[in-house]
Amino acid sequence: MSQRVWVLGAGQLGAMLQHAGMPLALDVRPVDINESHAPSLSDADLVTAEREQWPETLVTHTLAQHSRFINKAVFGRLADRKTQKELIDSLGIATAPWRNVANDITANELRDQLGERVLLKRRTGGYDGRGQHWLRTDDDQVPDDWQGEAIAEQAINFEEEVSLVGVRNAAGDCVFYPLTLNLHLNGILYASVAPLARLQPLQAQAEAMLGNILAALDYVGVMAMETFRVGDQLLINELAPRVHNSGHWTQAGASISQFEYHLRAISGMATPAPQIIGQNVMINLIGTTYNPAWRDLPCARTYWYGKEVRPGRKVGHINILGTDVTQVRETLVLLGDLLPAALYTDAIDWSLKALKD
Repeated sequence: MSQRVWVLGAGQLGAMLQHAGMPLALDVRPVDINESHAPSLSDADLVTAEREQWPETLVTHTLAQHSRFINKAVFGRLADRKTQKELIDSLGIATAPWRNVANDITANELRDQLGERVLLKRRTGGYDGRGQHWLRTDDDQVPDDWQGEAIAEQAINFEEEVSLVGVRNAAGDCVFYPLTLNLHLNGILYASVAPLARLQPLQAQAEAMLGNILAALDYVGVMAMETFRVGDQLLINELAPRVHNSGHWTQAGASISQFEYHLRAISGMATPAPQIIGQNVMINLIGTTYNPAWRDLPCARTYWYGKEVRPGRKVGHINILGTDVTQVRETLVLLGDLLPAALYTDAIDWSLKALKD
């Protein structure tokens, strides 16, 4: 009988974990947290999650009580931006200066401590550009209902956004992918490019940062670290204790994907170093309907999530892979013609420039 792995959450990440488990002979079962019936778990089963936080439901209670819920104590700590920042600070790792928003702290006090431009972030939730509030001018104030519910960060004048996805096994051994260059528009990830030779000088710095965090948490599995690049220094923006959107390119561009790595690590399988295959670009499909013409693009693979299409919603992604960078660029141009120009002109142009640089 194959090892059974339950995934708390049944979104696209859970589905991709399920797919990655098939060649490993793992029985991966994503579970909708709002199901009316809780699954029946055995003592030998494993539990993981595709999300950092979850409400109390019959399903989440059942899964969270299982003795083999890997990294259970980590999720709450990193899902709260306050305790996440406190962890990073305690390890002496660079991050944007921040303050807790509590005790009726005023916008002027935050600006005095952090500078003229301050970003408030809800302590939990608020991904893809939600749950944020800027204090840019003297007239901006801290909303009353954000007191005790948010942190404030100094706005960083960064050159670019770079992420690192790594995996740690139970023996403490870590493996990392090459750094990934990312483009966010309105707080939503639109494109990722990896590997890039010009980022290689930052690789050791990034691995030391994430490696220290993985070790401090005794974490097993895949974790992503989003950073700002300021000159030749990296500052952590946020951590994600799970497989991550900026690592989706590994499905096509590496011998072992991030999804397979996570399952290998939590189930005690080997985690050898990956072989990187060619040049990769990942384009998120956001609020756009499915186009069969995507299937005809050379060196492109479409991943469709089967979700209702709504503005701003991630409904799929396309991985473009090639050993010939010219062909990758040509495919990007073709893809641009098949996507809404208003949404994707900037993302396609940015990706082409990243490959040229």
